[in-house]
Amino acid sequence: MKEAYFDSTYLFKVHCVEYGTTEVRACAATMDCVVSALHGRAEFASACHRKMREKSGTQEHLKEMLAQLEMETHLGALRWLPITKDIVALVESIYQCAPAHIFLRASDALHLACAAHHGFKEIYSNDQHLLAAAPLFGLKGLNIIPLR
Repeated sequence: MKEAYFDSTYLFKVHCVEYGTTEVRACAATMDCVVSALHGRAEFASACHRKMREKSGTQEHLKEMLAQLEMETHLGALRWLPITKDIVALVESIYQCAPAHIFLRASDALHLACAAHHGFKEIYSNDQHLLAAAPLFGLKGLNIIPLR
């Protein structure tokens, strides 16, 4: 089974038309399943709400996107990985040895640790901080979206 780990920025681009959507959808279409950490669902809902707050989306659009996410989960096209004690322990160990110049947010660290813990070698994102921290977790960070 061909799977790819997407962080929430890439998941959102699959569901909402914005810069990079074409490339991310094309990549997702080559996979049997897209995988993300469970907290990515909350991040996805937050991104949907942001669109509503910015007046580029409506509450109905938010509900539709969340329903689509649920349907993809039900059909097996999207799989959510749990955040376990072992994953949190990995995050803590990385923070203990990470260089001071690395900007690593907790939510990004959870994505990276979750991907590494579950044997992924790559993680897809356009978040520059997450991509820069990926090697700390033994991951290759991939951004297939062309730079503007």
